[in-house]
Amino acid sequence: MNWKELFPQFQPELLSTLEKEAVEKTFLAGEVIMRTGQYIKSTVIVLSGRIKIYRENEGGGEFLIYYIGPGEACAMSLICAIQSQTSKIMARAEEDTDVLMIPIQLMDELMNKYKSWYQFVIETYRMRFDELLSVVDNIAFRNMDERLEFYLKRHAEETGKKRIELSHQQIADDLATSREVISRLLKKMEQRKLVHLHRNAVELLPQ
Repeated sequence: MNWKELFPQFQPELLSTLEKEAVEKTFLAGEVIMRTGQYIKSTVIVLSGRIKIYRENEGGGEFLIYYIGPGEACAMSLICAIQSQTSKIMARAEEDTDVLMIPIQLMDELMNKYKSWYQFVIETYRMRFDELLSVVDNIAFRNMDERLEFYLKRHAEETGKKRIELSHQQIADDLATSREVISRLLKKMEQRKLVHLHRNAVELLPQ
């Protein structure tokens, strides 16, 4: 699919500018796209595939913030690019992912010249703020078993797949807990017939 079809809301002039100035790039599954403390030279829009956005602690532990998929932009990269700040998050390709990289020197021009780009940026901020509120609600108001169930359903909605190809350790990393806790809770979910466990995968069952 032509990447322009992902953005029917963009003005023809904006699409022409992006075609001339932006660069398409492919990241392989597992490849780090953005590191904490790195200066952002380009903002990133996903054309295909999926990117995981997360925080990393000093010990290398990960905490999932949100995913971005086709037609979506990384709000953090937009903010850092506009304000010339270093990244506060990590970004990694969850699968082979094609992106459109837009140089930061274009950002002021795009924001001032194209209303559809301005609206796209604002909508990106709104969506990611809602995601962050959801994360905060889960941490503050839910037990780990509820957080795990929410995480699995969210992952399935993001990917459109009921079979979630993640190990217990990967899930534990995303939820900032131990593998043993996740394994125990998943076993309970399987007993309740909410999931079926496979090797390095969890399948959500119809309810």
